[in-house]
This record gives sequence, structure tokens and C-alpha cells, in this order.
Amino acid sequence: MRQRILAIWFSLICVTGVVPAAAQHKAAPDQSYRESFAKWKADLVEDRRENWLPLVGLYWLKPGENSFGIDASNALVLPSGTAPAHAGSFKLQGKEVTVEFQTGVAGSVAGKPVATMKLDPDVSGHPTVVELGSLRLHVIQRGDRWGIRVKDLKNPAVDEYRGPAFYPLNAAYEIDATWVSGDGKRTVLVPNVLGDVTAAPVVGEARFKIDGREVRLSATSGDAEHGLFIIFNDATRKTDTYPAGRFLQTGPVKDGHVMLDFNRAYNPPCSVTAYATCPLPPKENQLAVSILAGEKYDHSQKHALAAPVVAKSAVK
Repeated sequence: MRQRILAIWFSLICVTGVVPAAAQHKAAPDQSYRESFAKWKADLVEDRRENWLPLVGLYWLKPGENSFGIDASNALVLPSGTAPAHAGSFKLQGKEVTVEFQTGVAGSVAGKPVATMKLDPDVSGHPTVVELGSLRLHVIQRGDRWGIRVKDLKNPAVDEYRGPAFYPLNAAYEIDATWVSGDGKRTVLVPNVLGDVTAAPVVGEARFKIDGREVRLSATSGDAEHGLFIIFNDATRKTDTYPAGRFLQTGPVKDGHVMLDFNRAYNPPCSVTAYATCPLPPKENQLAVSILAGEKYDHSQKHALAAPVVAKSAVK
């Protein structure tokens, strides 16, 4: 009988895109889904341990010379004990950044010693990673800003990370939404934690219902063939989830529908480090309904964004 009831609920969701109120707390995913979710969660944790938890600094460059080291007289003061007092300098000239090490400082790239070198930024897709002891430094570009992001491979935050907390898995939040492709003209304003606001083209909209209320989420990157990327927040941000929003990645669009698995809604890197530059949800994706699925957040953590930037919509 239980299986028959679940089958009816799943059929309703797939046909209408509606999450019945009763099902929001009762639908349990099968073992295959649980195994798939466990692997996805493990990959999420690995990404955070490798790319975000080791971060110890983000320094914005000024045109010209930017000295770096642990001495307080440097423009970029690195964490105590991680580097020489005066290690070298980063030179920003136009849209190029060059590193130059002080004589006797053992800096390297890809394991090979370097004295000076032009650095490719992260937006190139192949950033140059500078190695200095346990530190790894690379250039990031954000609009007109150029900065140096710093990892410490010995950062204790990696070992101290307790892992993400999630709502109980709920198959009712695997929602088969109607997909409406964008016309290539409409944009929404996407803010980020730096206060920048970018007009992003809308790839399309996912439409569905929760408790009889129609919900629309705009995708601002990805494509119908390979999958979409959505930034959103909902009413749970006030108590249970990350205040600045969550990320959701989908599979490809099929026959005018896209599956939104909110069990896999996850927090942006800004939830685990103060040195990320995360995008925030556009106004259109700030929902009044509660999505009781996906990653949760401890609001007592210091880097919670209590007042994320809110952008007005932009339609062009």
C-alpha cells in the first residue's frame, strides 16, 4: 500500500510539477538514490577541502608594485609563519600581473624555480599557481579588480571542517519543472559579495508549484543540452539555510522539462570561507516559499552574510 501511495505522489509531481504539502515530509528516496547522493556529497566535501577551506587570504592589487611577505610593511601581508618577511612583489600593469621574488626566496611554478614570471588569471581557465612553501597563490580577476588568492596547504580549517549538514532526503523535492527557454534578450541583475552587479542573460525559466503556489526560477548560466545553473534563496534563509542563497545544478532539459533536485541544493563557497567572491541570487530568484531540502547552515558562523546585496530586476 505504501509503495502505491508513493507512486501516486511521484506521478502527481512529474505530471504537474506540484509538490503536495503532505508529501513534503513523507516521501523517502530509494537505496539507489541514497548511494548516488552520498557520492555527490562526498564530491562536494572534497571540492571544499581542496579548493576553499585552505584559503587564507584574498588581496586586491593596486596598479604598480605590490610587495608581499609576512612583515607588516608589505602591501600584501601574508599570515604569520607562512613566508619570508619580504618575499617579493606582484606588479599590476594594465591587465597583466607579474610576480618577482626577492633574491634567495624559493618561489616556484609547477615545481620549477622562478625568479620572475607573468601570471595567467583564473578567468583564463588555466591560472598560474605560484608555490611558496605551503602557500599557493594565483591571480583572480573580478570585473576591473585584480587580486591574489592565497591557499595554505597546512591550513587547520581543512581538518577542522565537520562537513555539511542537510535536511533529510525527500523525494518530493525532486521536482519535474516545466522549462521555458529564454529569448536571448531578457537579463537579470546578479549581485555578488563584493557589491558588484552584473546584467546576466536569462537562459530560461523553470516553472513549478509548491503548496499550490507557482514558483519560477531563472537560470543564468549553463544550457539546455548539458544542464543549468540556478542561484536562489527561500524563506528558510532566515533560520535554517545560508542567508545569501544556495546553488542548484540541473541535468539537461528533456521534452520541455527539467528536473530540479533540491536535495542537492548546496551552499556557495562563501559559506565556508571569507575569501570567495560568490554571486548572489537575482531578485527574481528570492522565493517567499520554503524549500525544506538541501544543505542547511549554522547561522552562528562568523562569515554568514546577514545582509546580502539585493538587486532590482533588469529586463532588456
